[in-house]
Amino acid sequence: MSEFAGVKLHALLGDYPCTQALKQGRIRSPRVAFDFADAKVPNRAFKQAVRELAFDVAELAIVTYLQAKALGKPLVLLPATVLGRHQHPYLMYNAARGPLGPSDLTGRRVGIRSYSVATATWLRGILAHDHGVDLDSVRWVTFEDAHVAEFRDPPTAERAPAGKELVAMLIDGELDAAVVGALPPADSPLRPLIPDPEAAARAWCRRHNAVPVNHLVVVRQSLSQSHPEVVREVYRLLREARRTGVPAAEDGIDLLPFGVQALRSSLALAVDYAFEQGLMARRLEVDELFDETTRAL
Repeated sequence: MSEFAGVKLHALLGDYPCTQALKQGRIRSPRVAFDFADAKVPNRAFKQAVRELAFDVAELAIVTYLQAKALGKPLVLLPATVLGRHQHPYLMYNAARGPLGPSDLTGRRVGIRSYSVATATWLRGILAHDHGVDLDSVRWVTFEDAHVAEFRDPPTAERAPAGKELVAMLIDGELDAAVVGALPPADSPLRPLIPDPEAAARAWCRRHNAVPVNHLVVVRQSLSQSHPEVVREVYRLLREARRTGVPAAEDGIDLLPFGVQALRSSLALAVDYAFEQGLMARRLEVDELFDETTRAL
């Protein structure tokens, strides 16, 4: 076998059905090889991706990318979604402590891992636009700082006491609601705050012609400028792995959209929500998120 003559890229990419074929080597390229970082939980390496530019190719939360781009970080978005889901079910409350709905959140304490986390950003936008919640009337209790070092939490946020855990605080009544990272087991007292969340989520997607994407893929700006053919090949491999790993859509809603046009309305909404919530100082245009190479994908 001849020696590999392509480009080797240091990459951060999680283990998902849509990435398995690529990470396991079932999909390969004579032009590109990957040195995958050993990161079982990719979001734990997002700070490295934006603060240190530690990867040539990296999975990144969409809000983290928007913040980085608004600050001029030399990263470029690929229109490739690797993690997408309906967000409505992940805002929960403890039903054992009595009923609670979106209209009851004024003056309440809502836990979120970090103020800028993508799921929390989507859910705050949903609460504000679909349920009339005044976001400034809520006390947002955070547990971590943002991936982007320059961002500071707003005055409506407070840091949880050291050593506290989000779900435990919710169960103990120290939080009234919380954005959880994973859905609890069926015997848990935790319930979705938004009624019939799956139906509400599907209706939201159809109404906006968008999906609340979590993680997309970015590349170093220098790589895209010096080797556009490599970036196009990375995108091709990601798209092939996605087609191999998961169905194209569920109930007619594709939660893993690929391509600029397929993502345009979702990205425009993410920009709107992030800007309205003070997560970035200026409102970006969707085309600004890409460069000449990735905008054509």
